[in-house]
Amino acid sequence: MTYWINGNQCDHLPVNDRAVQFGDGCFTTIRVEQGLPALLPLHIKRLQKGVEKLFMPALDWFQLETHIKQVVKGCESGVLKVILSRGTGGRGYSFDDTIKPTQILSLSSYPERYIAQRQKGASLVLSPIPMGINPYLAGIKHLNRLEQVLIKQFIEQSKADEALVLDSDGLLIECCTANIFWRKGKSVYTPDISQCGVEGVMRQKIIELLAESDYNLLCVMRYPEALAHADEVLICNSLMPVVPVDQIQAHENQPAWKYQSRELHEYLLPECLRP
Repeated sequence: MTYWINGNQCDHLPVNDRAVQFGDGCFTTIRVEQGLPALLPLHIKRLQKGVEKLFMPALDWFQLETHIKQVVKGCESGVLKVILSRGTGGRGYSFDDTIKPTQILSLSSYPERYIAQRQKGASLVLSPIPMGINPYLAGIKHLNRLEQVLIKQFIEQSKADEALVLDSDGLLIECCTANIFWRKGKSVYTPDISQCGVEGVMRQKIIELLAESDYNLLCVMRYPEALAHADEVLICNSLMPVVPVDQIQAHENQPAWKYQSRELHEYLLPECLRP
């Protein structure tokens, strides 16, 4: 893995950077294909939303885009992570308006497991760790990811590929690292994430694709049992980019919900794979 900090190749960050002290910043993760950063405009737009929500100083977005394109040039397949920290500061929560944001880029190899999952499908379990409700921070990909860290540990212990994540009211929100869609006939559903969760760029892409199709998309508040009656379930993120769900183990000592159809997945995959 290679790192750049504020445009310079470097892997050392000051201990008083607010990303370290408070998780004060936001990030995005970009699939790199044939030297191109996939869905870059959507990634930049979400970073801009995060910067605005966190009251961070305005960035030179053109400069950031230029740097991103330079870093990924020549990379046939990989993952670029972009972190924007508020920058270095003092001990307390308050910050000085003159703080200069820190830009951290890292380039790593592409996770081969996603290629296998697109073929065989993914297995899901129900996470016992809920997601806290916070409408103000809903949607943005801020640096406070302790819920996902704990959920990922549970996934690894259960030997599943992903987990269904609920909010503290028991409503379905997303997966640990992915958004979720399910289909019943020509109706496609995805959770309402206005109260918590991440507005994934691939989720946005799929919503755009469905708007131009003969499928009827609904953003809903549902309990996980709604998935028991689905014809098809799929998960997505910027790296996958879309993976069919093979089965969901929602309740211990009860049969898993299983899915055979890949109709929607086959419709979406070619467009979602485009860099």
